[in-house]
Amino acid sequence: MTDVTTQPPSAAQPTATAQPHTAEQPPDTQERHELLHHSGELARAMVDKLYDTLSANHEVIELAVETLFAGGHLLMEDMPGVGKTTLARALGILINGTTHRIQFTSDMLPSDLTGVNVYDQHSGTFTFRPGPLFAHVVIADEINRANPKTQSAMLEAMGERQVSIDGTTHPLPQPYFVIATENPIELEGTYPLPEAQLDRFMARTSLGYPSPQQETQMLLNSADSPLTRLSPLCTTDDVVKGIAAANDIIVSPVVAEYLVQIVGTTRSRDDIKFGASPRASLNLLAMCRSRALLKHRDYVTPEDVQQMVVPVLSHRIVLRRNFGKARTNATPAQVLKEIVNSLPAPRPHVS
Repeated sequence: MTDVTTQPPSAAQPTATAQPHTAEQPPDTQERHELLHHSGELARAMVDKLYDTLSANHEVIELAVETLFAGGHLLMEDMPGVGKTTLARALGILINGTTHRIQFTSDMLPSDLTGVNVYDQHSGTFTFRPGPLFAHVVIADEINRANPKTQSAMLEAMGERQVSIDGTTHPLPQPYFVIATENPIELEGTYPLPEAQLDRFMARTSLGYPSPQQETQMLLNSADSPLTRLSPLCTTDDVVKGIAAANDIIVSPVVAEYLVQIVGTTRSRDDIKFGASPRASLNLLAMCRSRALLKHRDYVTPEDVQQMVVPVLSHRIVLRRNFGKARTNATPAQVLKEIVNSLPAPRPHVS
């Protein structure tokens, strides 16, 4: 089952030190800094607008925007009715893009997502009719209810950003942002995503319940949908440029080594059965750059790494159960926080 909403129109080389901006900088360097500034302002405006409009956790809103500008996809595991779909629709409105919602079921086929070639009797040719995957923001509701074959088609599209139908490749819109949800209750008849497929999601989070104040405000404003109070802040092209700007943010060698040290520790601890992959390192770096963009910096700090470790790595490691009584109930997030606290953070000098 799909629900379609279309909104109306409205590498620099890494170094340990970032130089201050001067009027004598080459035009391409000045243009780079202007793009960084504009993209950072846009990302911050999106966070502020979403927080002012939705009854949602500020950190989760920031993470969603950071994942968008990192060029990744977000997995949300939460109870029903806490606003996951509303958050995704709101993002689609702010970027003036198309939004498609897919309600996954066990009998869904891959072609229900990708689309099909339909034979036209008048012209004697086949015409491609795109499926709900063709949107800037795709809401994959209860993805764990889809059968493994359909899940695979979904995750392949996320990774390749294109689909192939009868030997013809069809590129997906850019930017392409998937917010997938999993329901932690009513697990009968579901197909949990294996770790190899979870690795396709750049970050994982949970909205949680709103605070009493937020829920009260939500009730007072319940006469109208919060989406009616939103309007586009930018175009999809602005987001594509913002993703490129984030990818251009400086990472010093010492910060990169610190990041690798954290990821490497997940592969050597006795209480972790499977550690994070090299793709996890790349995704962690992308999220750190996106966070720096949101914080109006053109360089990554150790704090960026520390803040992104849990949302980026928690779904990528598998703990070794029954590893001592004290560790039986440990969660991936707890173990990752222990790793971060056990490693000294570097202090690179950035002028």
